[in-house]
Amino acid sequence: MAKKSFSELISSPGMPVLVDFYADWCGPCRTMAPILQQIAARHQGKLKVIKIDVDRNQAAAQQYHVQGIPTLILFQKGKQVWRQSGVVPEHQLNQVLAGYLESPAA
Repeated sequence: MAKKSFSELISSPGMPVLVDFYADWCGPCRTMAPILQQIAARHQGKLKVIKIDVDRNQAAAQQYHVQGIPTLILFQKGKQVWRQSGVVPEHQLNQVLAGYLESPAA
């Protein structure tokens, strides 16, 4: 199976894509991991969550000017609609996502 490019991954039709830019050595990134697992499980079928290791995917990190990690970026139809660096509590992330998940796909 061919590896998808980053732009293919974030252009998921009809479904927002939450990208977690992280690194294995990053403590806050490890804090964020179980929160993202909960988010992915809660919004299964309505949201795609992907993790991008900044050490292995420097081009994608540079393209989106990722300075600090973790950085979460929400894409809708391939366009960046929200981003935040640092650990985001689950309830706060759910509030942000609600605005994008409830609107019907145009």
